[in-house]
Amino acid sequence: MLHFRACLLAFAVTLATSLSSAEDGGGKIEAKLDTIIQKLDASQGTLNEVARAVKPAPAPSPAAAPAAAATPADAALKSDIENVQLNLNYVWMVATGALVFVMQAGFAMVELGFARAKNSINIIMKNFLDFCISAIVFLFLGFGLMFGTSAGGWIGTDSFWISNHAADDKMWAFWFFQVVFAGTSCTIVSGAMAERTKFVGYLIYAALLAGIVYPLGGHWAWGSFGGAFGVGGEKGWLEAMGFVDFAGSTVVHGCGGACALAGILVVGARHGRFAKDGTPRLIAGHNIPLAALGVFILWFGWFGFNAGSTLVGNGTIGRIAVNTTIAPAAAALSAMISMWFVQGRPDVGITLNGSLGGAVGVTACCANISPASAFIVGLIAGIITTVATIALERMQIDDAVGAVPVHLANGWWGTLSVALFNMDGFDAHKLGVQALGTFSVTLTAFTVCFAIFKLVDKLVGLRASDNEQIDGLDFAEHAANAYPDFQTTEQA
Repeated sequence: MLHFRACLLAFAVTLATSLSSAEDGGGKIEAKLDTIIQKLDASQGTLNEVARAVKPAPAPSPAAAPAAAATPADAALKSDIENVQLNLNYVWMVATGALVFVMQAGFAMVELGFARAKNSINIIMKNFLDFCISAIVFLFLGFGLMFGTSAGGWIGTDSFWISNHAADDKMWAFWFFQVVFAGTSCTIVSGAMAERTKFVGYLIYAALLAGIVYPLGGHWAWGSFGGAFGVGGEKGWLEAMGFVDFAGSTVVHGCGGACALAGILVVGARHGRFAKDGTPRLIAGHNIPLAALGVFILWFGWFGFNAGSTLVGNGTIGRIAVNTTIAPAAAALSAMISMWFVQGRPDVGITLNGSLGGAVGVTACCANISPASAFIVGLIAGIITTVATIALERMQIDDAVGAVPVHLANGWWGTLSVALFNMDGFDAHKLGVQALGTFSVTLTAFTVCFAIFKLVDKLVGLRASDNEQIDGLDFAEHAANAYPDFQTTEQA
């Protein structure tokens, strides 16, 4: 617009200069030029107003731009991603539950290796049958008591019949993951009472532990966990207080260890384990390499035990797996060194059990501590395993495989470690809640199982006779021999 006006003015000036030389009309021409210039100024003002009116508004900043409305395609994509994550979670629970099931073989191998050859069939039968019984009673009784609608935070009251759920219901993956935990808690007791416990009496105990004792403590600490899978949803009284036992240092291992202590106190020591003056006598295991294989299997299964307890397949499983590696490794070293210091030589049994103690110790706290803290938890767990093993022997308490030091003592330690090594900082109140929780669950389990073992002993008998122990429970209970080409009894 400015260039156009300038051109008009230049033309007008030129025209005025040319015409001003004419003598007969100069004044009139100048008047007409003034009129033209005034009209040009008015036209220029009008053009400027029009230009301002049509000028585009400045582009808004990205921060001020409104969010684009979600399209149906975006909503469908989001739904697909959520479905993939849910299905991944279910696959994760089933896969890690299968790892925990493999731990049954690990427990059997450890017990076989630390026991004498003449009891091998009896040990295999107990470790195999206690899971079979646990699965059945947990289906019809234990699951409902543990995860059903809560009665004041103390016990579940429904979900005893779950067969009416659809084939693709999310509850099935959750049930499977939980039943292998019940089997683990149950089989801990087998090793502690090995080589002198009657088969029928043990099976009765297994049914009662998986059906009642384990679900009771489980409901207190984990009662609301079934809510996300369509059962129950109310918190147990310990959970409501803020008690945390991520994968079961207390709920699984402490419970099993407490029941093991009750069982060995009722059944007594193996024949020949202690002299009349109380001096301990060594009863060597018949296959230490087999026991070592069992420990490796247990450690392998523990990755499912701990990492699977997230119940979701996401990035949190990585650090949990790292902690489940570091703590058992540190515990094996500290257990070996501490026993080396006591008896002047490294001991293979305490080294193997030390690693299991470290795994138990990190089970409750693996999700809320750093790997550096897991190292400390493991170091102390190994020492606890050694000290508790020596203490039981001096008290003439015969634990054939060291189940009480590994599972009970380190179950306590691991549960307290949740508060002691929490990455968010130490909280004295939290430590008190953890102490209350672990001792409540284990004391209840010990008391109830002590009564169960006493009752079983009165009704069907719990302890094998001295002659049966000398001959071996394979012959006395099963009329068989695990190694028919070898002599396996103390009698010719």
